[in-house]
Amino acid sequence: MRPMRSYGGGGFGLPSVQSMAARLAIGLVAGSVVALALKTVGALLLLSPHKVFPGLMLWQPFTYAFVELDAFGIIFGAFALYSIGGGLEMSWGSRRLLWVLWGGTALAGVLTTVVGLFVPLPAGYTGGWVMGTMAWVAYGLSIGRGQTNFWGVPITGNVFAGIGAGFVVLNALRFGWVTQVPELFALGLIFLYVRGGSPRQLWLRVQHWRLQRQLRGRSRHLRVISPERPDDKYLN
Repeated sequence: MRPMRSYGGGGFGLPSVQSMAARLAIGLVAGSVVALALKTVGALLLLSPHKVFPGLMLWQPFTYAFVELDAFGIIFGAFALYSIGGGLEMSWGSRRLLWVLWGGTALAGVLTTVVGLFVPLPAGYTGGWVMGTMAWVAYGLSIGRGQTNFWGVPITGNVFAGIGAGFVVLNALRFGWVTQVPELFALGLIFLYVRGGSPRQLWLRVQHWRLQRQLRGRSRHLRVISPERPDDKYLN
């Protein structure tokens, strides 16, 4: 059973500073400070789709996840990773949290880079809030119709996930959809993962399908024994 937490209203237990959620939050703050301090050199940590493959800057889909360039993105992104990510870590474990949030953000960066090969995209995507959005939406979807608390208002997990997705939609309406390409990919990836699209679950479904197909194939060779057949000791 997943714990119900309260966000914005106080009164919830925070994860240990040694947890994976805390390390991701600290990594976001540290990476953002480095990027801001180094300016031009720090910009190499951001995701610029037109430079990843042609410029061999293959590290960018992995490093942009730990960079935000404005105070809101740094503080709110770190808060989401630390508190909401901590809730996920309690049910997922540290390793799974790392692979889903950081790995999912990196995959969203790779997909954005592929899109950039065909569609002009802006340079300098930050990914701290991409990772924070994945944590936010994943937590809400994992609760589903269960109850959580957001700023003192009781809501379902699905509504909580919808609020996280709403930030992306509002930013897209204000700044343009091309500015939110990694976030949009992240939303799709985390939805598929939480709602039954993880690699392990997909593999289990493939195995189930293969087993059902084999059983149907074998059933075609079976014959019904006629009730008028004389006594047979093998039928008793």
